Amino acid sequence: MSRYTGPRSRVSRRLGVNVWGTKGETIALERRPYPPGEHGRSRRRGNVSEYLLQLQEKQKARYTYGLNERQFRNIFKEAARHKGVTGENMLRFLELRLDNVVYRLGWGATRPQARQLVSHGHINVNGRRVNIPSYRLRKDDVLSLRDKAREMVVVGWNLDVLDRTPPAWLSRSDDGFEATVRDAPLREQIDVPVREQLIVELYSK
Repeated sequence: MSRYTGPRSRVSRRLGVNVWGTKGETIALERRPYPPGEHGRSRRRGNVSEYLLQLQEKQKARYTYGLNERQFRNIFKEAARHKGVTGENMLRFLELRLDNVVYRLGWGATRPQARQLVSHGHINVNGRRVNIPSYRLRKDDVLSLRDKAREMVVVGWNLDVLDRTPPAWLSRSDDGFEATVRDAPLREQIDVPVREQLIVELYSK
């Protein structure tokens, strides 16, 4: 199973960042800004090995985008085969996943919620229903919410209350129900707090 279903705040506290972007994780990090476990308070974040730093960066990216180890490693291998910087290619492939784009457009409050919208068949790509969260979008692809999804309270709440501004590589229609992939994202347009070079070093050993 690729979805993590355990306690999210523990993962966020272990990695030191709000991985899923929920309010509960933010509260947990503020109240207990140290790793979980019996010896969490005594652990020193600054005194860690190079391998641990690399592993933590990989785990941040993997949990953030909701992938299991095999999926993540396959994306890394594909990124390494393409021209350009491997780490940036990898982040670009992750950003272009359909579930992530649905999240970026503000249709889903979190990536897991966006993944559910895709899995339940609420998204069209170029006029065709797509229910594969890992589907990779390309330049000029057009996304739209299906009629049933446009009437969903949760989608309306996400658009009106969250009012998330899509990144520059995406354009959303005025009514918020359609969007177009303008281009592949550049590294500076990806705001995920991950040091991708450490992931490349980890997998290159």
